[in-house]
Amino acid sequence: MLGRGRALPVYCLLVGSQHIGRPPLPGHPTVEPALIDPATWKDTMTRLLRLLTGLLAVLVLVVGVRVTLEPTSRGPVAPSAVTPTQQLLPSAVPPPEVLAPLSPSAPAPDPAVLGPRLDAALRFQGPGTFAGTVVDASDGTVLFSRDAARLQAPASNIKLFTAVAAMTYAEPGERLTTSVLASTDRPGALYLHGGGDVLLGAGPSDPDAVVGQAGLGTLAAGTAEALDPGAGPYTVYLDDSLFTGPALNPTWARGDIDAGQIAPVHALAVNSAWPGEGRTSGPRSQDAALDAARTFAAALSAAAAERGVTVGPGVERASAPGGARVVAAVESAPLEDQVRRMLEVSDNYLAEALARGAALRSGRPASSDGATRTLAAAAERLGVPGEGLVLGDAAGLSVRNAVSPVQLAVLLRATTTSGVPGLVAVARSLPVAGATGTLSGRFEDGGSAAGAGVVRAKTGTLNAVTALSGHVVTVDGRLLVFSFLATGLDGNTARARAAADGAAATLASCGCR
Repeated sequence: MLGRGRALPVYCLLVGSQHIGRPPLPGHPTVEPALIDPATWKDTMTRLLRLLTGLLAVLVLVVGVRVTLEPTSRGPVAPSAVTPTQQLLPSAVPPPEVLAPLSPSAPAPDPAVLGPRLDAALRFQGPGTFAGTVVDASDGTVLFSRDAARLQAPASNIKLFTAVAAMTYAEPGERLTTSVLASTDRPGALYLHGGGDVLLGAGPSDPDAVVGQAGLGTLAAGTAEALDPGAGPYTVYLDDSLFTGPALNPTWARGDIDAGQIAPVHALAVNSAWPGEGRTSGPRSQDAALDAARTFAAALSAAAAERGVTVGPGVERASAPGGARVVAAVESAPLEDQVRRMLEVSDNYLAEALARGAALRSGRPASSDGATRTLAAAAERLGVPGEGLVLGDAAGLSVRNAVSPVQLAVLLRATTTSGVPGLVAVARSLPVAGATGTLSGRFEDGGSAAGAGVVRAKTGTLNAVTALSGHVVTVDGRLLVFSFLATGLDGNTARARAAADGAAATLASCGCR
């Protein structure tokens, strides 16, 4: 276990029949929020590391002195010194032996004590107010409520609905296929068919990556290998017909599109429509599918030339004929990993693509409207109250979105109590305070540092809105679900965000009994 600030405490959280949380240590099970004090553990580890460093220096010094003073004449050999067991350098640092699942009998906070502390934490200077709720994950008891039924734009907290829908209608390990098709009805035509993967790489497939696990370079090489030597000429056609309806949601603001917050959504894209590998911000391609097809065609032309195969210039849009055969294919990272990335970096384009894929699996059109209806249906299955709920998109940019803290808390609690692997995956995919994703630079100051490594939550920010919804384990080992939504902000978003962090940290550090 590490310490506070950007380091993570070690804790083990049993949710349903699964554990949720940080990736496991090699050879050890997944572990989560702390059953031992983070500061004590950090101090202990610091002293241990200093001791080990000192011992290593002493050993090096002893060896050096012995080499210098070793007599060259032969004679009686002195007994070798035996290093005490306590001074032997360990080959690995074992995990603490105090790790254990959370106890269902751990005491819950007293609402009468917790309420005033949260009210104080949620105060901030300037316009705007917070609505919020805190719920005991074990039995659903409401421990805190302030305008909890108030409907408002939740910003990227909408992505919690998207994640649930994606994992409701698919298995965590399911993958998306990008393929090249050919048909005897159209000799010389090769169809690049998008299967919904918008995290394609431009080069070789990278089996260890989420973005680029399926690479267009590898797909091109596989296609060239499958073509007869000396054949051609071939023409590349783009088949991005999997998604239907308008590529742009009519409720998105033009400014968000121009800034790259979102772009026309297609059934295939390189790096979520951001030009260049590794980009996670800035302008996006206005036709990501066509750009991906051109990248593929260029790679295919080069690979095919080595086999004497001719590929014509340019790319045209056309759907593959029925019954077309697969020439070559690449597969994406598992959907569970894509959902985790979507939540961690709050990728709007990926959220929309995942929602359209969920709609298709649910039997609805893979359109923006089909996606939002799928999000609502998945939430209803988990008991989320539908009164007043409006889901205008899957990313959180729509001006139509209206969600309450109660609805978010019910949705989140369902993921922490479910035994369904996909829903458990949603709970353990939220950013970790002070460590990962959109929370990596937060929970660092004195008012919120207690939540670092313990709070897991989805962030959300618009011009007049900030949101933080997730789960946390208290110092007494009780799992709580929370949702804090502020609206009416005007130039004081940073203050409101800090207040939300402070409230979540209060839940982590306050036994409140």
